[in-house]
Amino acid sequence: MKNLAKILVLVAVIGFAAPKTYAQVSVGLSVRLAPPPLPVYVQPECPVDGYLWQPGYWAYDDADGYYWVPGVWVAPPDPGLLWTPCYWGYDGGIYGFHMGYWGPHVGFYGGINYGFGYSGIGFGGGVWAGGHFRYNTAVFNVNRTIVHNTYVDRTVVHTGGSRAAFNGPGGVSRQPTAGERSAMSEHHVQPTHTQVAHQQMAAKDPAQHFAANHGKPATAAMARPAEHAAAPAARANAPAARNAEHAAPAARANAPAAHNAESRPANAAPAASRPQRTEQQHTQPQPRAAQQPRPAPQQQSRPAQQPRPEQQPRPAPQRQAPPQRQAPAPQPHAGGGGEPRGGGGGEHGGGGRRPPM
Repeated sequence: MKNLAKILVLVAVIGFAAPKTYAQVSVGLSVRLAPPPLPVYVQPECPVDGYLWQPGYWAYDDADGYYWVPGVWVAPPDPGLLWTPCYWGYDGGIYGFHMGYWGPHVGFYGGINYGFGYSGIGFGGGVWAGGHFRYNTAVFNVNRTIVHNTYVDRTVVHTGGSRAAFNGPGGVSRQPTAGERSAMSEHHVQPTHTQVAHQQMAAKDPAQHFAANHGKPATAAMARPAEHAAAPAARANAPAARNAEHAAPAARANAPAAHNAESRPANAAPAASRPQRTEQQHTQPQPRAAQQPRPAPQQQSRPAQQPRPEQQPRPAPQRQAPPQRQAPAPQPHAGGGGEPRGGGGGEHGGGGRRPPM
């Protein structure tokens, strides 16, 4: 009975310790080849107030081996959370990849000196205060026209040291402190979708693979995650694509005009007036090339309005009216006209002429 009790107690202890050990290790990938040393790079300016720095790291792909995920500024899932970087740890002949996570405190990240506030123990890049992150500009590079919550603490600056990217023999030999162990047991938030997509974008870039860059990646760090950096380029190309789509119908619409322009001289041959119109249309661009567009159309518009003088037949009847008034006129012959009348009256007034005789 005593032995059975001891066995039950031992099983209970193992069962209680196993979840805790899993939480501390949280190995997502194991390989037998050590990761390359960390490259030296310059941190870009923080583009948005409230973004936190995620150090660059070596990730692994079964097909292509190690590739570099650029350091980047990312948005935390919630205010008050800090980023604990990922790291590689050697154990039992293999190198295990320990995922990074968000939490209220920075935990153990293998003692790796990532720089920029992550010197291998703790975090000196800044603190949360009143729902806003305060940046330590002694280790963080920020755009001060955007970020105003800053301070300077140079006591956290550590230069030199190993550039090893893993914890274990041949790399960094350090064990977590009591504070780091406490942070490891806190509630953690997994990497955001943006962080995961950022790593996936790096995996697709051949220039980021160690086999191609030999430890000097083409892009060691960037201000924004890869998926956000690609989005503006896609938006910038979208208007060009739309213009090309609109230009294609325009070219199709102009194509019949070009064919018509070529066919007009042939159709205009039978008529004499049509070639004149086409000549006027061809001569119009010439004054425009001479930068005299205004006089050219005015001179052409005046002869075009010549039908107005042709409409002068209306005043013509007015000129013919005087001859109608002159018809009863030869008034100088009124006396002669009076002779007949007088002659008519001569029958009555013939005696009227006789007295002067």
